[in-house]
Amino acid sequence: MSATTQDVVQDHEHHDHGPEKGLKRWVFTTNHKDIGTLYLLFALLMLFVGGAMSLVIRAELFQPGLQFVNPDFFNQMTTLHALVMVFGMIMPAFAGFANWMIPLMIGAPDMALPRMNNWSFWLLPFAVTLLAMTLFLPGGAPASGWTMYPPLVLQTGDAFPFLVFSVHLLGISSIMAAINIIVTILNMRAPGMSLLKMPLFVWSWLITAYLLIAVMPVLAGGVTMLLTDQFFGTSFFQAAGGGDPVLFQHIFWFFGHPEVYIIVLPAFGIISQVVPTFSRKPLFGHDSMVYATASIAFLSFIVWAHHMFTVGMPLAGQLFFMMATMLIAVPTGVKIFNWISTMWKGSITFETPMLFALAFIVQFTFGGFTGLMVAIAPADFQYHDTYFVVAHFHYTLVTGALFGGLAGVFYWLPKMTGHMYNERTGKIYFWLSTIFINLTFFPQHFLGLAGMPRRIPDYATQFTDFNAMSSIGAFGFGFTQLMLVYIVIKTIKGGEKATDEVWEEAQGLEWTVSSPPPYHSFEEAPEIK
Repeated sequence: MSATTQDVVQDHEHHDHGPEKGLKRWVFTTNHKDIGTLYLLFALLMLFVGGAMSLVIRAELFQPGLQFVNPDFFNQMTTLHALVMVFGMIMPAFAGFANWMIPLMIGAPDMALPRMNNWSFWLLPFAVTLLAMTLFLPGGAPASGWTMYPPLVLQTGDAFPFLVFSVHLLGISSIMAAINIIVTILNMRAPGMSLLKMPLFVWSWLITAYLLIAVMPVLAGGVTMLLTDQFFGTSFFQAAGGGDPVLFQHIFWFFGHPEVYIIVLPAFGIISQVVPTFSRKPLFGHDSMVYATASIAFLSFIVWAHHMFTVGMPLAGQLFFMMATMLIAVPTGVKIFNWISTMWKGSITFETPMLFALAFIVQFTFGGFTGLMVAIAPADFQYHDTYFVVAHFHYTLVTGALFGGLAGVFYWLPKMTGHMYNERTGKIYFWLSTIFINLTFFPQHFLGLAGMPRRIPDYATQFTDFNAMSSIGAFGFGFTQLMLVYIVIKTIKGGEKATDEVWEEAQGLEWTVSSPPPYHSFEEAPEIK
């Protein structure tokens, strides 16, 4: 073992959980497991903050007419709900899994840049606080949706710079985490752990990290241009000064489309760990999964304007973005085929992680099909800005990415806590979540096809029934998440001890070591049959 590695291990053991107990340990920690835990707990908190905002929206939409909030506040909730869920909940949750599992999966003693790791986490609470403060400033939070389109977002008033600085901090946090992950994976693998021997979860994060570094600065540039338009007399997006508001849409979606893959690729990675374990079979087509993930990442850069079919782009542009978008279905289909092939003739058991993984595959595929529908440019003129689009992306991001994350929670919770969760409670939680989330978003397809526009607090009476169903589902799903908190706390506190090999059936399918690894782990990786 090299001297540097030895120093890292000794340093790690020295600082791990020595005299620094209590608050100090968590504030100053450079331990990848502690930081992973902080990320995951922060994500859990933000699930309830962002969820509460969505419940304000659904309470208002339960019946036609204006019941609880004024239209401005309604749209402020749509903006903050999206930003909190994307940057405060789902991305930190997957970053938490990355911190916990990547060093273990590649045989590294810790992340490559432990202090930067600590910093990238601690930026998050401050960034989200800045975002929340916009609610209490004159003019209120932006009522523009998470897309922050001008000129609407510029009417925000004093809260606007807070929004911009918050987005900058969230972006810096993401970029630092991404750099850390790339450096760790490329430089700290155990000898013998070649790139194509790495587990799929590690691969999905390596690719995601490159996406983050590529697109976060684009968003930062876009919001900075908004800032200079507002305060420094530029007119990037102001038609009166020769600018174009559609330019902002191009900049935003050049970030925004890869962003949805930044959210969902780590979920793909988790599913690729869970499905082989509970099928008692190695993953079918490991290498093709890697290439498919890389293809999805590449294609995500050339489809951004499918969000903009209605801006009046030339026919050639519509055709290109339509074809490119449909092409993304190919590598995604490869992944789904490989997961199903992994299960084929396997000895499948249906523990909670496997249930979430199966629900992910079915529901994400459904979200993909509605995605193909909105990819068709002439049809999108009808779907655009209706509840059909809301239903589509929530099927990919909630029944997709969030369910992938929950599969990870139940799969790795025993490894993280040393205790088994209660399987029966886990299954009840799964079924309630699945039923309520489908009750929430499935009716929205019909609302959208019938012509109900999104981001509107009032609606015509013919939309009442589906909206009522959707709102009941949302509140049911929201309160079901209290079970998740109960399960997590109960598992941390105790319960049945987890064995050395939590899901021992997976032995031999994937090589993992303890952290920090024993010295001999650095000699060579065992052969993977």
